[in-house]
Amino acid sequence: MDEDAADSPTVAVFRPDDERIENATERLESLGAEPVPDPMLAVEPTDATPRTDADYVVLTSKTGVELVADAGWEPGDATVCAIGPATADRLRTAGYAVDLVPEEYTSSGLVAALEGQVDGARVEVARSDHGSPVLLEGLEAAGAYLHETILYRLVRPEGSGRSAELAAEGELDGLCFTSSLTVEHFLEAAADRGLEERARDGLADAVVGVIGEPTAETAREHGLEVDLVASEATFERLATETVDAASANGE
Repeated sequence: MDEDAADSPTVAVFRPDDERIENATERLESLGAEPVPDPMLAVEPTDATPRTDADYVVLTSKTGVELVADAGWEPGDATVCAIGPATADRLRTAGYAVDLVPEEYTSSGLVAALEGQVDGARVEVARSDHGSPVLLEGLEAAGAYLHETILYRLVRPEGSGRSAELAAEGELDGLCFTSSLTVEHFLEAAADRGLEERARDGLADAVVGVIGEPTAETAREHGLEVDLVASEATFERLATETVDAASANGE
C-alpha cells in the first residue's frame, strides 16, 4: 500500500444499493477517504399511492418520489412538502411543483415549518415503513387530520456486513450512519456473523458519525457512542465531517 493510501481514513457508508451508494462512495473518495460501501437498506415497494384529497402531502425521500412518479400519482391542489433539498430536487425532476422545504432537513424541522398552517387540514405523509414517529406526532399535535401511506419497506440486503467484519478487526476509522435503520442493520449483520461484541469494540476506536438526532438517539439506545452529529442533515455534510474527524484521529 502506498503512503497516501495508508494515510487515508477507512470510512464505511450504508446507503441503499443503487446510485446513492455509488454517489456516496465517490463523495468519500473525493474527500481523501478509503470508502467501504456496505448497503444496509433495500427497497421493497408496497405499490400503495398517496391519497389525492389531502390539503398537504409530505414526501420524505427520493425513493418515495420515484415510486409515486412511476405510479402516475398526481397531488391535485395539495401543498407539496419535501423534507429536504434532495427530495425536493427529485420531485422537480419528476415534474412536481414543490411548495415547502423546511430550513432544517429533519422531521422536527418539517413539523416546525408546518405547525402554524395545518390545524384542521388533511395531511398525507407518504414514506417508508421506518419513518420517524416525530413527524406524525408533531403534525397531530399541531391539529392536522393525518393519514400515512407506506410506499415501501426497508429491509437488510443479503450479504451485507463487510463493515462489521472490518470493525471487528479494528480496521475502520469512521462510519457514516444515515438513518436509525442503518444502525440497527449494522448491528444485526455483526450479530449474524457472531461478531457483535468485537464490532462494538472496534467502533470505540472509530469515528461514529450520524446524520441527525433521531439516528443519534437510536445509536445511543443500542449502546453506541456517537462522536458527531452532522451540522446539516445531508450526506455531503456527514461525509465531510466524519472524514475530517477520522483524519484528525489518525494524526
